[in-house]
Amino acid sequence: MARSGEGTPALGKDALAYADTLYNFARYLTGNPTEAEDLVQETYVRALQSADQFTPGTNLKAWLFRILRNAFISVYRRRRHDPTVGGLDTVDLGAAGSDEPAWFRGDIELDRLRGVVAEEIEAALMSLTEDARTVVLLDLEGLTEGEVADVLGCAVGTVKSRLARARAALRERLRDYAK
Repeated sequence: MARSGEGTPALGKDALAYADTLYNFARYLTGNPTEAEDLVQETYVRALQSADQFTPGTNLKAWLFRILRNAFISVYRRRRHDPTVGGLDTVDLGAAGSDEPAWFRGDIELDRLRGVVAEEIEAALMSLTEDARTVVLLDLEGLTEGEVADVLGCAVGTVKSRLARARAALRERLRDYAK
């Protein structure tokens, strides 16, 4: 029998491969880059503390997403009753650096177009219920319906129906782009 924590270094190394994916999901859940970073960090802390509960050979990505979602729910419940709002962490300092190629920078029309499209897509996504948005985001991250069901703790049929309804709602809200 393996001792608790014996596989933690390997699990931690494997789990780091999903940092960007977890951050993207956390960003949509929180709506705030700083809170998303904190949530991802909390996810890794919880994952490493529970490493002995992970079954090798199963889907690590789905396991991490489930931990992230549960951490988000826990934080949300705690903060719901917290009267403190704002602070230095809420200041948006803008994009200090960019991975964008130099020839894309400074194109005002392209920047405006990106802004409009991104705002409309994000608004459409954020107009969905939390469950629908979560299903869409996990689907976009490449998880199978079975893996999404594991993350959410529901039946595969529920995931399929939520995904179908969410896609239909997004198609309706973004129908102008289909023309």
